[in-house]
Amino acid sequence: MSSLGRRHRVLPGFGITLGFTIFYLSIIVLIPLSTLFIKTATLTWNEFYHTISSARVVAAFKLSFAASVIAASVNTVFGLLIAWILVRYRFPFRRLIDGLVDLPFALPTAVAGIALTALYSPNGWFGKFFEAHGVKVAYTPLGVVVALTFIGLPFVVRTVQPILAELPPENEEASACLGAGRLKTFWNVILPELKPALWTGFALAFARALGEYGSVVFISGNIQYKTEIMPLLIMGKLDQFEYASATAIAVVMLLVSFLVLLFINLINWRTHRRMATR
Repeated sequence: MSSLGRRHRVLPGFGITLGFTIFYLSIIVLIPLSTLFIKTATLTWNEFYHTISSARVVAAFKLSFAASVIAASVNTVFGLLIAWILVRYRFPFRRLIDGLVDLPFALPTAVAGIALTALYSPNGWFGKFFEAHGVKVAYTPLGVVVALTFIGLPFVVRTVQPILAELPPENEEASACLGAGRLKTFWNVILPELKPALWTGFALAFARALGEYGSVVFISGNIQYKTEIMPLLIMGKLDQFEYASATAIAVVMLLVSFLVLLFINLINWRTHRRMATR
């Protein structure tokens, strides 16, 4: 009887599908990533440390991670606002605007980079306005943030939008009946329900921004120690046939990215657990 119960706890075909899943992930993810560590292992510890601690690499690390965090944070705020408007209001051309949110998904990143550079260059439509007020966007770290914000926005909107649409209106009505204002209702009733989705959207936007290349390479200007990002630096190492140095930088970037995403997922998990125990 117990063996029969244990036999039926697993869905039919679980062993085959699990094996295929592990095989597929190994081919697509694990084996390619393992080659980074294998190639990096050809360097001595001193060579590895010298590669990742050079001033140029450190400057590119700082810009890539700082710009990715800023862009993901901006997208979290404005992505929530856009999702809120698309879900809670009905207005002309709403479906068109909803479709435009996915444009960064479909648009080639190089095309996006050229378009952003044309707009924010000193002679561009937006660039002229900012230049008149003493702000330079293109060929500065600010331009990098603009490009990363552009490509990361859909992740937050599409993550928050379905959760917001499924929130029961009874909770808000009860809050209003108890005398809470709109701001207090949003802060105490709606926002806690959206926190897991917001953290997930932030993590996706951050991960996307961290590895972005095409949309940044034009607007950044690729100035060493100032606007050079990590993917561009890695590509430069590969063009110079410095494969071990390129993989060393990639390994450090991979490890730091993993730790950041792990931290975000832990926060998300704690938020889910706290909400479940209420």
